[in-house]
Amino acid sequence: MPILEVTGIRKSFGGTEVLSGVDFSLEKGEALSIIGSSGSGKTTLLRCLNFLETPDAGVISVNGNIIFDAGDPSTKSEREIRKKRLHFGLVFQNFNLFPQYTTLKNVTLAAELLARERPDFKANRENALAEITAKARDLLDSVGLSDKLASYPHELSGGQQQRVAIARALALEPDILCFDEPTSALDPELTGEVLRVIKSLADRHMTMVIVTHEMQFARDVSDTVIFIDGGVIVERGAPEAVFGNPQHDRTKRFLERYNG
Repeated sequence: MPILEVTGIRKSFGGTEVLSGVDFSLEKGEALSIIGSSGSGKTTLLRCLNFLETPDAGVISVNGNIIFDAGDPSTKSEREIRKKRLHFGLVFQNFNLFPQYTTLKNVTLAAELLARERPDFKANRENALAEITAKARDLLDSVGLSDKLASYPHELSGGQQQRVAIARALALEPDILCFDEPTSALDPELTGEVLRVIKSLADRHMTMVIVTHEMQFARDVSDTVIFIDGGVIVERGAPEAVFGNPQHDRTKRFLERYNG
């Protein structure tokens, strides 16, 4: 059974339909890369998966359970949306760290807020916060930032900030980790350090959806690649097929433009 199933997702802004009926599925432990030109709908699709945008039509299922159905109002309440977001972690293009908090606090904050909502929090406050902090330290160590726990975002390079953002997204143990062009705001010399972290997650079989303009990275890290154009999926397949022998003219033209 796929961990993620997306059926018939549509999204319009004003009179412009940005997603025109998107369908795909993802198996647990797989990395899916989404490629396409600017304005093709890639980021909107990712924002719909994370409920930062509400699809106008379609169904989203995680682990066989429908978590969103545009035709079912009960799946669209704010309380339900908050719970559904926990299935997905999102790493933004521009880091979106809280400038007033240290690296460690940026990673622990969401988990602490969730813990405070539990009825047993007051009785177990000390242990709960200690566990959250220990986990955050381990995550920051795994992305090479164990020496930056007390640093603030303005004291970090762009690559370091993005690695903090990755640790923060992992802190809530999402079923699926999503990346929205995670290197687009980085200088070229910093891109490699972030891509290495994402590659290490793929090697550990973290389930991921990656919107990227790094074609070689998509080729190397992905189990499946989707090419989206004009709000529809034009081509999908293994990286060697999509990049080596694309079947559709629109895919060929996109790759030719990219390569040359």
